[in-house]
Amino acid sequence: MSDNGIAREKCVIIGSGPAGYTAAVYASRANLQPLLFTGQEPGGQLMITTDVENYPGYPDGVMGPQMMDDFRKQAERFGTRVRMELITKVDFSGPVHKVWTEAGEEIHADSIIISTGASAKWLGLESEQHFMNKGVSACAVCDGFFFRGQELAIVGAGDTAAEEALYLSKLSPKVHMLVRRDEMRASKIMRDRVKSTENIQIHWNTEAVEVVGGEEVEGVRVVNNKTNEETVLDVKGFFVAIGHKPNTDIFKGWLDMDNAGYLVTQAKSTKTNIEGVFASGDAQDNIYRQAVTAAGTGCMAALDAERYLTEKQII
Repeated sequence: MSDNGIAREKCVIIGSGPAGYTAAVYASRANLQPLLFTGQEPGGQLMITTDVENYPGYPDGVMGPQMMDDFRKQAERFGTRVRMELITKVDFSGPVHKVWTEAGEEIHADSIIISTGASAKWLGLESEQHFMNKGVSACAVCDGFFFRGQELAIVGAGDTAAEEALYLSKLSPKVHMLVRRDEMRASKIMRDRVKSTENIQIHWNTEAVEVVGGEEVEGVRVVNNKTNEETVLDVKGFFVAIGHKPNTDIFKGWLDMDNAGYLVTQAKSTKTNIEGVFASGDAQDNIYRQAVTAAGTGCMAALDAERYLTEKQII
């Protein structure tokens, strides 16, 4: 079906990763004939992840890129059309939603599922990128297990950094927490928990300047920004916990967001403030940010979209 020569779809999925591909599996099996746009990073953050051992169904673990390839193939098996393109503009002003590709193609859709994810914030060190997946990580819950029994360092001062430091303290004999100022931004209860944990050492007024090592991380060079004293901490893992940025900029002005840019969904659903537009995965989840929870909300979004289209008698 088309509108004045413009392609009209029952369901357009913006973004890939566990949420987008799971939504595609459910939507295609419900005969919504979904069209999925992968975005700039097909497969999302898992494409820069090596071993994934905490996703059900992979008893021996799986490489992140292989896992996303499996997800894509499963979605395509049921008829999902996958396009390696980026959606750069949307218009949710009418009952039929409009999106534009980076090439300028306009597409109309009766329902939209957003699964654009979020990107970890990094310090911007060249060595940080060099040792990515070789001891550098932005997710303690995802990767901490691989470093159990070894000294670790974590950068950050907010609630997320505090939570991840506490998580790592259960796996590591010593966790070095690098805090740029002389106080933490975390809530008082989280500050107190960190300070009372014996194997967490807080380095105040301290910044990481270089991750060092050979094939893998062997330490991190830090500087005290008051005394300018440099030292090297002997650690095997370096965790960056300075926040994430949801990839939701193109939806500003259309969809409700929190102060950080995460999409707001109605309780116990993936519905946004715009009828027929649903949000899943890390674009709307600033708490769990796991592959399995993203996949779960992708499933929810497809089911919500199916119910919406049924109620509108579109399918």
